[in-house]
Amino acid sequence: MELKKAIKSIENFVRTKFENEGTGHDWYHIDRVRRNALDIQKSEGGNPEIIELAALLHDISDHKFNGGDYKKGGRVAYDILKNEGLDDEICKKISYIIDNVSFKGSAEKIELDLLEGKIVQDADRLDAIGAIGIARTFAYGGAVGNPIYDPNVLPIANLTKDVYKNNRSHTINHFYEKLLLLKDRMHTQTARRIANERTTFMKDFLDQFYKEWNG
Repeated sequence: MELKKAIKSIENFVRTKFENEGTGHDWYHIDRVRRNALDIQKSEGGNPEIIELAALLHDISDHKFNGGDYKKGGRVAYDILKNEGLDDEICKKISYIIDNVSFKGSAEKIELDLLEGKIVQDADRLDAIGAIGIARTFAYGGAVGNPIYDPNVLPIANLTKDVYKNNRSHTINHFYEKLLLLKDRMHTQTARRIANERTTFMKDFLDQFYKEWNG
């Protein structure tokens, strides 16, 4: 009962905080990640309450918006969960998931130890690809001032964490530096199946984009 009460309280807090966010990391993104994660859990297992709480808090202090601190999200989430009166072990598990859920560059491969973390990461990555992923990518690119496309600036392979964090490019490069790579980095069979379909859609979009760009 304690966890159910905390989930409702945190849901209300997160909804209010992210309601009008304009970079694609809004409440609806968080809710989709939550729903995707719970759907994956039905097939793959794991603790559904930990998964739901981690999904709700996964963007609570994203490194892209907090000055580049990859560990702040976990600390902020831990404090929120402790204030809800949750067990310290649960708070630490969720904090660990949040610290490790983000993509940190194509050269960085972080192995999550918890099944719940793998599921939340898969759910978050699924929302980065496909039709909604395309829309979110251009929303974020516009918000941070990236041009749509510059054919003279090629994507960078094997981005390290520091280069990925500081690199400013055009939005089309983001497909090659991150989005098209995600299907092969899914942990669960359920997510891989969905990712394959969404990746095909993105490739079709890029084909059409270049066709129109080149006249």
